[in-house]
Amino acid sequence: MKKKRKFNRERNQRRAFLKSLAVALIMKGKIKTTIARAKELRSVAERLVTHVKRHQALSAEYRELRKNLPKSAAQKLVKDIAPKYKERNGGYTRITRLPQRKGDAAKMAFIEFI
Repeated sequence: MKKKRKFNRERNQRRAFLKSLAVALIMKGKIKTTIARAKELRSVAERLVTHVKRHQALSAEYRELRKNLPKSAAQKLVKDIAPKYKERNGGYTRITRLPQRKGDAAKMAFIEFI
């Protein structure tokens, strides 16, 4: 059984937290966060891109995606991000390590779409 990070949150809070990180990544293309968050976000973001790539032409799938993401994020994912990776089989994101955060010495990183 594969263990995932819980971030000291309940399941629904954790899902909402990762969803908001995914929306920020989709809208900005690159975000700065902790390494643990970036590693968890990678699986969420890559799953979204793969889902859109598989169901590109189906408007029903687009509507399904809209249930989980804001309209602007869903549109950007469908029209801009997913077509870029049409020939690529996974590995859509890159995590770049940064120096520790001053306040609490948390290990920081950039996560971005390649």
